[in-house]
Amino acid sequence: MPSCVTSASSRSWMKSVGHLVVLSSLCCFISVYSDRDRVRDLMSKYPLIDGHNDLALQLRKLHNNRLSQIDLHNVSNVATDINRLQAGHVQTQMFSVYVMCWAQEKDAVRLALEQIDVVRRMCTEYQDFKLVTSTQEIKHSEMNRKIACLISLEGGHSIDSSLPALRMFYQLGVRSMALTHTCNTPWAESSSKLYNVYQRQNNSLTHFGKAVVEEMNRLGMIVDLSHTSWETASAALKHSKAPVIFSHSSSYSICNHERNVPDWLLQELKEKQGLIMVNLHSKFISCRDEATISHVADHFDHIKKVIGAESIGVGGDYEGAVSFPRGLEDVSKYPALILELLQRNWTESDLADVLRGNFLRVFEEVERVRDQLKSTGPSEVQISVEEVQNPCRLVLRPPDTTGHSDRSGSSRARQEPKGLLMLSIVLLLSSLHTIQ
Repeated sequence: MPSCVTSASSRSWMKSVGHLVVLSSLCCFISVYSDRDRVRDLMSKYPLIDGHNDLALQLRKLHNNRLSQIDLHNVSNVATDINRLQAGHVQTQMFSVYVMCWAQEKDAVRLALEQIDVVRRMCTEYQDFKLVTSTQEIKHSEMNRKIACLISLEGGHSIDSSLPALRMFYQLGVRSMALTHTCNTPWAESSSKLYNVYQRQNNSLTHFGKAVVEEMNRLGMIVDLSHTSWETASAALKHSKAPVIFSHSSSYSICNHERNVPDWLLQELKEKQGLIMVNLHSKFISCRDEATISHVADHFDHIKKVIGAESIGVGGDYEGAVSFPRGLEDVSKYPALILELLQRNWTESDLADVLRGNFLRVFEEVERVRDQLKSTGPSEVQISVEEVQNPCRLVLRPPDTTGHSDRSGSSRARQEPKGLLMLSIVLLLSSLHTIQ
């Protein structure tokens, strides 16, 4: 009899343990599902505005901008296409118009125009996209379940030190411009030392550079400080009337890469009510070729600690960089990042701001400053020939009426540096400059 009792007790105990194991597994499953469900619901309600994507660059490199040869719903050899943007809950994408620095002093303007053309084409030829130029259009595209396309000019060298060119880019839909890329311009300084051009001492944002910032404020174009030197960024922050952004930069305190932003500069950004959109490139995240989602979240945590969640966004830099953290290999993986932040006790309110609210606030303030400056006419500030030092830049002068010529028999007017392409552009801009 005792053995029967013992056997019954043993079976009862094992059954209880089995129930506990099942219950524990079920609770674990529910917990994981609940977190993922929260992410899905949060990103459905507050879909992401991503500050930087170089798909246009890859379309040029891989397909020579021949959109007719590909289907943007599913594109191989890249991290971005329509299907993956939708899977990642990306509702607004800032598409970068990037021109290599060695085109400076050559055909940077033409190349930028061609890249704007391909962005405009893909965002108008595909019904899933909607080309937008304002906060109202971003919100309207969300209501219509479209992926909004914003155009950003990555590098001030693409305007060839011309405010009329800047205005024409605005007319074509550009709503943000990075003052530099990896090369200095005649008027602003890059964080990179890759190119030994336009070296200056104690003049990181020149008089003309300040005029560029002022004209961007007047137009309602967002000033982007990613890629600029810290000194240029600080000078632009102080000079701008509107908030500015770092469209794809991370924390220097976590990874001491020159492309990242130090705490003192983050403080200046907060004072200007600006925005840093965290870059996901592994080299900027872990300072190595490999990184994890946890490393990315460390940047978010640190920046939040220094300046608050209200100053943070996301600027993935997909297609512009070669390595990304495990679990964030393409644009469809953004929910994994939000899940990590939720599990680090970020509130849904904070994450709603990071996903889109902070960018909309900054862009709306840029538009408000533009409206305040409506009575201000287009700037006529010009950069000096000495500052530009460009042998291909045509200088228009009155014709030689004396009949004198040099030994080659050419008149002085013909001896000016060749630049027929730029002359055509200048004449076109001169005829159109009253538009803005």
